[in-house]
Amino acid sequence: MDMNLKFVNDKRIERTIEKLKENNMNAEFVKTKEELLNKINGMLQQDMRVTVGGSMTLFQCGIIELLRNSSANFLDRYTDGLSSEEIRRIYFEAFNSDIYFTSSNAITEEGYLFNVDGRGNRVAAITYGPKKVVVIVGANKIVRDVDEAIMRNREVSGPANAKRLNRKTPCTVTGRCHECSSDDRICCSYVLTKYQLEKDRINVFIMDENLGY
Repeated sequence: MDMNLKFVNDKRIERTIEKLKENNMNAEFVKTKEELLNKINGMLQQDMRVTVGGSMTLFQCGIIELLRNSSANFLDRYTDGLSSEEIRRIYFEAFNSDIYFTSSNAITEEGYLFNVDGRGNRVAAITYGPKKVVVIVGANKIVRDVDEAIMRNREVSGPANAKRLNRKTPCTVTGRCHECSSDDRICCSYVLTKYQLEKDRINVFIMDENLGY
C-alpha cells in the first residue's frame, strides 16, 4: 500500500479503536493473521465452551480451523450432517458459552458495532449471554457513522451474504437492497451496540485487510 494511504488508513483504525475503548469495549490492532491466531489461542482453555456466529471472516482468518483443533469444547455449527434441530440447539447453547466469536457488519468511527441478522441468534449473543464476545473485523468494515453503516449493509454485506447463502431475494439479482418481504430475507434484526456495561466482555480485533462482507 502507498505509504500516504497507509497513514490515512492507520489513523482511521486508531480513531476507531480509541472510541471503542471509550465505549467500554476492549479493542486492538492486529497486524497479521498469525498474530491474531496466537492471541486467540492464548484465550482458549481446555474444555472451555466456545462457539461462533455466522461469519466468512472467521474462516478467512483461520479461526474456525483453530477452534476445531483446540482442546476447547467447540460447539461447531458448521459440522457436516447437522440437522436443523441440532443447529438450533447450538444457537441456544451459545448463550452459555465462555467465548462467542463473530465478526461485525460494520464498525463506526464513533466506536459502535452495527450488526444485521436473519434469525437474530448472532445479534442476541453479542448483546447478552456469552461471558466473552470476540469480534474480528477487517478495516474494510470501518465506516464514518451509523448512516454509512446502514448503507454498507444495503449495498455490500446484505446482498453479498444473501448471495453466499443462495437466498431467493431481489438483492441477489440486482446487488442492492430492496427492503423486500421475501421469506428468504436475511436482514431482519438490526442491533447497534453503542456501549458495553460489562467491562472486558466485548473484545474487538481489527486487521488492516479486506475480510468478510
